[in-house]
Amino acid sequence: MPAMILPDCGLRALRNPAECPAMPQFSSKRRLHHSAPQMFDLVADVERYPEFVPLCKSLKIRQRTPKPDGTEIVIADMTISFKLVREAFTSRVTLDRPNLKIMAEYLKGPFSNLENRWSFEPKTDVDCDVGFFLAYEFKSRMLAMLMGTMFDTAFQRFAAAFEKRADAIYGKAGVGTPR
Repeated sequence: MPAMILPDCGLRALRNPAECPAMPQFSSKRRLHHSAPQMFDLVADVERYPEFVPLCKSLKIRQRTPKPDGTEIVIADMTISFKLVREAFTSRVTLDRPNLKIMAEYLKGPFSNLENRWSFEPKTDVDCDVGFFLAYEFKSRMLAMLMGTMFDTAFQRFAAAFEKRADAIYGKAGVGTPR
């Protein structure tokens, strides 16, 4: 799976590059042998994350708000855990079914920034390209030192965990290929 962890701070880097330390990023694009709507549904089913997502120990939905444009806004609390470290954070997840996109934005917790985007591009009726992007930065340097390397490793396995889950739910139609 092609993956990159790149330093980048988005708009903050444009305003004042000296203020912006490198923020870890992970991205991948993978062709999967499942339909785009199936993969959208799987990623949108956030309540199931503790069953298969690396580091996710619990997830609680605070609020669901359907919008007239076909999108849905979900506010969720997720608890992540590794060894003795346990942290909780709140995100706003925009489920954009009409465009087959999902975006999670950080609201509260141990990060100064957390952004996660998914895209599901149909290739055939049974194949799609799944794009995954994640960037994060901890508020605390100490927490970044404790969890940073472990987070990098976990996030590299993150997209693969969803692929494995899709195979378990929808059946294994073939082997995913890097894009």
